[in-house]
Amino acid sequence: MPNARHDMILQLIQTNEVSTQEMLRDLLAEQGFIVTQATISRDIRQLKLRKKRTANGASCYSMSPTAGAAPSNLLTDVVVKIDYAMNTVVMTCHAGSAQAACAVLDRLQLPEIVGTIAGDDTIFIMTRSEAVARQLVGALGAQIWG
Repeated sequence: MPNARHDMILQLIQTNEVSTQEMLRDLLAEQGFIVTQATISRDIRQLKLRKKRTANGASCYSMSPTAGAAPSNLLTDVVVKIDYAMNTVVMTCHAGSAQAACAVLDRLQLPEIVGTIAGDDTIFIMTRSEAVARQLVGALGAQIWG
């Protein structure tokens, strides 16, 4: 259960300005994850989340730039298949985890990626050419599965 909950936390902090543990607990509850404040605190520590200032001055949770282990673990845990067609890479994930995995990819800011879009279990990654898509599939596959 922690992996699915951690995936949801990452997705929630990417799509919402989550400023308190209580707000995060409420958002998780809306998604069907009923947890205590102690669990939230432990999850924040395990995911190495930090508070950052937003443009409007609010302090909200975000991924720490030094939390390098979390993204690769997340991708390793959720990605099932990677393929491409022309200049589009298609990444298939476990149900409900594509948006969190896509957020991880976006944070990597790879120059090969023009843009991404995620559904429930699929991510589309647009590249500039078919050759770049082919290379990206190989690189991501090697990073995820070794």
